[in-house]
Amino acid sequence: MREGDDVFAGSIPENYDRHMVPLIFAPFAADLARRAVALSPHAVLETAAGTGVVTRALAPELPVGTRYVASDLNQSMLDYAASQQPGGSAVEWRQADALALPFEDASFDLVCCQFGAMFFPDRPATYREARRVLKPGGHFLFSVWDRIEENVFANDVTEELADIFPDDPPRFLARTPHGYHDKALIRRDLEAAGFSSIAIETRAEESHAASVRIVALAYCQGTLLRTEIEARKPGELQAVKDYVALELARKHGDGAVAAKIQAHVILAAA
Repeated sequence: MREGDDVFAGSIPENYDRHMVPLIFAPFAADLARRAVALSPHAVLETAAGTGVVTRALAPELPVGTRYVASDLNQSMLDYAASQQPGGSAVEWRQADALALPFEDASFDLVCCQFGAMFFPDRPATYREARRVLKPGGHFLFSVWDRIEENVFANDVTEELADIFPDDPPRFLARTPHGYHDKALIRRDLEAAGFSSIAIETRAEESHAASVRIVALAYCQGTLLRTEIEARKPGELQAVKDYVALELARKHGDGAVAAKIQAHVILAAA
């Protein structure tokens, strides 16, 4: 991960939640919530909660009295997540570094994390922290994106940006969100952190949008691709989005669109 790939600030959280969440994150959030509920935890820690898509799916499904702590390194993302959580949800919001969690040993039955592990600078160390705060017999449940070629819109956008910037193509999507897809590496990292009984399931879902312009907006303005684009063409973000949308329309048509998205879902026992 390149320095700066973990920074979301300014309008990015709102754009991320408004556009990226329904496009690619919501289906996997519903699945992760279902898996989490099946584990019957009494105390849950969510790391890298982002704008709260898993929190919104999981918290209402847990029994009254379940402790739920949602944490993230970036306060701007956490503030937005808290503002979007339905009233009445007993969620504790904590800014926290997953590498140095501010919780006692054996505090939680479940640690969950959707699409955050790719951003961790030292994954085995982060996993050791997750294991430290888990009670004996607890579980670590998380997901990571599969290779970019298995995620159609992300791959298309990356290729289209390479056409615009052939000498210095923006590679954020391939480098970071889709850069931690090797299942053997994931397993080794978890084993190095002391986890056992590791199960990795590759799961495909479908990404939907009302038009290709939403896809272009979501990726180019709702992710850190925006930073890379603006660094290369200051003041021309709209023109870049227009080009990406045009090329997407050539491949997928002008109306409502759908394409494959794919991720790995991992469950490890403490």
